Amino acid sequence: MGASGNPGPCADPGTVRPGGRTARVRAAVLRAAGDALVEQGFHRLDLTEVARRAGVGKTTVYRRWGTTTGLVADLLADMAEQSVPRADTGSLAGDLRANARLVVATLTDPRQGALFKAVIAAATCDERAAQALHRFYATRIKEWAGCVEAAVARGELPADTDAHEVVRAVSAPLYYRLLASGDPLDETVADRAASAAESAARAGAYVMA
Repeated sequence: MGASGNPGPCADPGTVRPGGRTARVRAAVLRAAGDALVEQGFHRLDLTEVARRAGVGKTTVYRRWGTTTGLVADLLADMAEQSVPRADTGSLAGDLRANARLVVATLTDPRQGALFKAVIAAATCDERAAQALHRFYATRIKEWAGCVEAAVARGELPADTDAHEVVRAVSAPLYYRLLASGDPLDETVADRAASAAESAARAGAYVMA
């Protein structure tokens, strides 16, 4: 995820970090793609329509992204880049609570919540979209795993605690409510998820075998 230049249709989205006008075009197209996903869903996403919304030539969009899946993959890469850095409250409880509240705030945001639903729907039926989604969450989990690693260093958790699993445990019940049960999502729910993950981690539930 670090090469630069102008990719052809087969380039992996998210591997390019353009500057200048190219960066402005990318930002406009990704914003337009996000709007279209929220309004219409993945199955109705169309590169020509995205180009029209973004005010750029459709040839530019087709040359750079190639397919709707490529566009979704780059959108996810951009979302990972723009995500809020992990918290550093000085305690495991505070950090996990901040993580859970950030997840809830994102999923209940009128635009971001709808966008995540559309992207997850795309990932269920398209392998490249699924891979892009996996990369997005791997990036975010790695970022927040630092909170757990710091807690281990402070002696709050067992030495062999799997930091990534603790972070996954915080967000899993929140995504379940979003995608499966439809139950409310709020800060009370977020705090409960964080507390449950913390208690399990302190008890050694996530110690690597």
